[in-house]
Amino acid sequence: MAFATDLLLGEFVRAIDARFRLALPPEFLDPLLAAGPRLVIAKERAGCLSLWSAATWKPRMDAAVDVIRTKLQAGLLAQRVGQVQDLGRLLSTRQQTISLAGRGRLVLPEGFRDFLGVEPGGDVMVVGAAVCVELWQPAAWTSWITAEMSDFRRRIDDLTA
Repeated sequence: MAFATDLLLGEFVRAIDARFRLALPPEFLDPLLAAGPRLVIAKERAGCLSLWSAATWKPRMDAAVDVIRTKLQAGLLAQRVGQVQDLGRLLSTRQQTISLAGRGRLVLPEGFRDFLGVEPGGDVMVVGAAVCVELWQPAAWTSWITAEMSDFRRRIDDLTA
């Protein structure tokens, strides 16, 4: 999977308007759109969506689906039909390709609104997650960052060793 060389970093508060539109911070627009105008929005965890360049996301997902398709055709997953069904359900609802409107605005697709858990007029935390941009319901973000911050030093040491 190819990634942009610049890390997407930063934390911003943005409001969702009555039509479920959200303006992305300008700091994230150029890196996200460098490979093309299409983005993929994906469900990550309850209260969190991620935004990826479609040029980055699509080849990775297509390759994974091709492996599963090949294994199914070869009969290698015959004893794991339940797992394949579970994965199929997740693949069917996990991601959607979107485009940004003027001024860097996106419309949250219907199936993603409930997953994020933010009502119109509510705030969203827009967070750079190095290789993608994440949209967080504020309480979910606070819970995650509070639980994970104590592990920051170990993570940076592991990645820079």
